[in-house]
Amino acid sequence: METQKFSYDNSIVRAFLYATVGFGIIGFLFGLTAALMLFYPELPEFFFGTDDTTINSIGGGIQGLIKTHGAFGFGRIRMLHTTTVIFAFVMNIVYVGVYYSLQRLLKTRMYSDTLSWIHFWTWQIMILVTYVTFFMGINTSKEYAEHEWPIDILIAFSWIIFGANMFLTIAKRRVRHLYVAIWFYIGTWIAVAMLHIFNNLEVPLSFTGWKSYSAYAGVKDAIVQWWYGHNAVAFVLTTPVLGLMYYFLPKAADRPVFSYKLSIIHFWSLIFVYIWAGPHHLQYTALPAWAQAVGTGFSIMLIAPSWGGMLNGLLTLRGAWDKVRENPILKFFVVAVTCYGMATFEGPLLATKNINKIGHFTDWVIGHVHLGALGWNGFMAFGVIYYLIPILWRTKLYSTKLANWHFWLGTLGIIFYAVPMYISGFTQGLMWKQFNPDGTLVWKNWLDTVTAIIPYFKMRFVGGLFYLSGGLLMVVNLIATVRKGSFQKDVPAEAPALANVSPKRKEGEGTHLWLERTPVLLGILSLLTISIGSMVEIIPTLSLKKSVPTISAVKPYSPLELEGRDIYIREGCNACHSQMVRPFRDEITRFNGKNGQYSKAGEFIYDRPFLWGSKRTGPDLHREGGKNPSAWHYKHMYNPRSTSAGSIMPRYPWLIATNLDRSKMVDKMKLMKNAFDVPYTKAGIDSANTWADNQAKKIVKEIMSEAPDLKEAYSKKPQGELEKKEVVALISYLQRLGTDIKTTEIKTASNN
Repeated sequence: METQKFSYDNSIVRAFLYATVGFGIIGFLFGLTAALMLFYPELPEFFFGTDDTTINSIGGGIQGLIKTHGAFGFGRIRMLHTTTVIFAFVMNIVYVGVYYSLQRLLKTRMYSDTLSWIHFWTWQIMILVTYVTFFMGINTSKEYAEHEWPIDILIAFSWIIFGANMFLTIAKRRVRHLYVAIWFYIGTWIAVAMLHIFNNLEVPLSFTGWKSYSAYAGVKDAIVQWWYGHNAVAFVLTTPVLGLMYYFLPKAADRPVFSYKLSIIHFWSLIFVYIWAGPHHLQYTALPAWAQAVGTGFSIMLIAPSWGGMLNGLLTLRGAWDKVRENPILKFFVVAVTCYGMATFEGPLLATKNINKIGHFTDWVIGHVHLGALGWNGFMAFGVIYYLIPILWRTKLYSTKLANWHFWLGTLGIIFYAVPMYISGFTQGLMWKQFNPDGTLVWKNWLDTVTAIIPYFKMRFVGGLFYLSGGLLMVVNLIATVRKGSFQKDVPAEAPALANVSPKRKEGEGTHLWLERTPVLLGILSLLTISIGSMVEIIPTLSLKKSVPTISAVKPYSPLELEGRDIYIREGCNACHSQMVRPFRDEITRFNGKNGQYSKAGEFIYDRPFLWGSKRTGPDLHREGGKNPSAWHYKHMYNPRSTSAGSIMPRYPWLIATNLDRSKMVDKMKLMKNAFDVPYTKAGIDSANTWADNQAKKIVKEIMSEAPDLKEAYSKKPQGELEKKEVVALISYLQRLGTDIKTTEIKTASNN
């Protein structure tokens, strides 16, 4: 058989590796900044300055902070952190591993160097454009999918280029059977393409701007988003990293994978079960009960395949545990796989209703997520980096001692992060639900539950410092290693040509062995396996009218409220505030406002996107309308500590200083009516500005009657000054929340 000579392309691996390290440090810095702001909300003022002493200096003080227009607000920093860690750090290390391992597993160079570099640059450009838009407040607010529609298109384009290059490389392979890591790469590509496209279906306000609205509303948007959100964890943060585990852990240990049969069971059961589990993020919400039950059931089943993969990884080290003591790469891999096992055991527990009602919306979830992100994803990435750097630069690692220091600092970072968040979460969940014998809440003041957990926020920050310090040691180690080494761009290789063989199954050939040499069929079966759960959960919810009964009292947002809602989204307020009062006695008592009811599905039919939230740092706002005077909201935005002593909410003075841009207000109403059948009348649309003016004047009148100090301050300003400001639009939205519901009358028919 002819032996063919070729070369492996290391340059694309190097490019993605540099991007991984650089964006990793940036992601850690964003995370550390967000963690600091949760107990030091004055951080932006520390950097940009303030010279105000009284409320009367509105428009004259805190000019530095006003000029940022909220670019460094907590909501935006949090979005920058999550998108950097997921799309820039984890996905770049996945590309590092795929481009390196795929060539060697298939004994061929990537199909096209040009496609490789198009993929690299489009992905990095996407990340940089995301930074610009997020700092500017351009986002959709949807968890892990905050990018606006042009960036969504760029992500899809880059992903298609990557997939084309991968599948064409598989087609020209010189190895007949596909190794287990490649199964996970294929499953990942198929699932992410499906998830990204369907979750990000949105209608642009115009094709020359950035603003868009979700194609789904309310409950339907919620189930699609968490079908995506949970499976972003599954098929971005898990399955491709498992592919890296199956390649790099055996390589580093110089041992074969423990069990081929267990690998088969792990792959197929994982991609089948994972896709069903999304609704467990929506327990006790307005989601249909059957969808919640399905999510719980499949979440519990998820323990089996997840632990099968963990055991397959750890047992691969049988007979090599002596190497773990000496080899920092294996140390990282062992802790990573262990964290994967812990997180995938904890996740199903949180999906059960008894535990979910305590853990959801608390810091327990934050600890759970970061156990996976810092431990599983981060440590797998570090292990792969330390493995590849000496190979790519043909030298030894500059310092094993520094790598070990990185390992221990990172491990301490995980412990100091996760454990305080677990304690904080338990504390929050229990304090929220505690009643006195007379039936009143023990901790009626929300701030009591916030101040109780601030020490744990500080401990988390220390953990983040440990983790970042380890990452910086890695950078030093890598730079020194690169400087003393010699990079090899093209690695010579040779392998026999692959003879033509019938794709039909041979006599006596195992079913899976046959699938491994027929990648098209393997891909089709993967798509079907992934799609089953998606279709069962998503299609009924989107298609059945009775799944979202209407409530006659619920009306569309006014033009000013619609603008206020967009400001709420722009500032990332849903990162700290939920809008979902669950059917619990404590939540109804605490958040009831004037109507004393939990949230109903029909209340959200005009919400694009839904804003149910994932975390309550501040109280739930779904019944906020009428609970506090408009002047209170004004002062709260100016300085939360002036209305709520001990608040950790940051300031929003730019909302008071900035005029509301109404130039697209009428277009937004027309889009809602024409694209989504929102019942705005032609007369209402034509008189939108007058409608908004009247509502703004009413709110300003309330503010002036409620706050003499503000009345005096604005008496020195031009007439109508306050009516023009963004803060009035935001107040109009907040004062609307929950006010439609005055009775329990719900129609059984729905036109939504």
